[in-house]
Amino acid sequence: MTDSSIQPDVGVKTGEAGFGDYFALLKPRVMPLSIFTAFVGMVVAPGGVHPFIGFVAVLCIAVGAGAAGALNMWWDSDIDAIMRRTRNRPIPAGRVQRGEALGLGLTLASFAVVMLYLATNWVAAALLAFTIFFYVVIYSIWIKRRTPQNIVIGGAAGAFPPMVGWAVVTGGVSLESMLLFMLIFMWTPPHFWALDLFVKGDYANARVPMMTATRGQRATRNHILAYAILLVPFALAVAFTSIGGPAYLLVSLWLNVRFVLAARTVWLRNEADSVADNYAGERKLFRLSLSYLFLHFGVLLLEAVLRGFGIDSWAFVIGWF
Repeated sequence: MTDSSIQPDVGVKTGEAGFGDYFALLKPRVMPLSIFTAFVGMVVAPGGVHPFIGFVAVLCIAVGAGAAGALNMWWDSDIDAIMRRTRNRPIPAGRVQRGEALGLGLTLASFAVVMLYLATNWVAAALLAFTIFFYVVIYSIWIKRRTPQNIVIGGAAGAFPPMVGWAVVTGGVSLESMLLFMLIFMWTPPHFWALDLFVKGDYANARVPMMTATRGQRATRNHILAYAILLVPFALAVAFTSIGGPAYLLVSLWLNVRFVLAARTVWLRNEADSVADNYAGERKLFRLSLSYLFLHFGVLLLEAVLRGFGIDSWAFVIGWF
């Protein structure tokens, strides 16, 4: 017999769905990161693309990210109904039926992949299709509820967009695009584990085997520091490729020192410390992790703009200081 406290009835509609409910299925708060990193991947790639083609490509990537979000909400509607921060999503709240979310996700995914193929090339389209497949099937359906390494493995889905953007322009994959992938991939675990430390009750109630629930606070803090340190060489390596430069190197050094120190602070703390100040250190690391990624990609965009105007980046950096 199914335990109704764990498997609530999330398919019964309690109200009429509006446009906002269907839009919410696309996880619009998560989408900007995929759009921005894909856009930067396009801009820094060698060569160029017509602005209209670039716009269509970014739109397709955004629609693909939204499709993955809808399919994730379709699959995870049972646990979404249990967790405080997700129970008001359209499906568990009863405003949208699971079948509607599934249909919307599959339709948008097909549209995004086909349109990206027609507008650009098969490599970009294949990478987008694999990104959606990875997030929905590999992460959401297979990995998420089975292993505390779910965030590590699932992080690949969020790391693909800059590779898709790069492939839009070049029609292929390169060292630079793989380093951008690794930058996001290695950043994801400390980013989400910091969040896990102060929302762990939600995941535990839903029986999602997050690190805090299965390995404990100490193991989670150890992993956060380890991944923060392992992230550094990948982040700095970008500076010494064709898309990097001194501005990126200086910003990356500054960000990585701050990130590792914040991770070390979390590592030094224990549960009593965290409870006493409402997880202030963990929340600080989580907020820093958001700016960490956006600033890395933002300064890569700056390097590309400087190159486009024929400005020597070393002269720019020296002049800035």
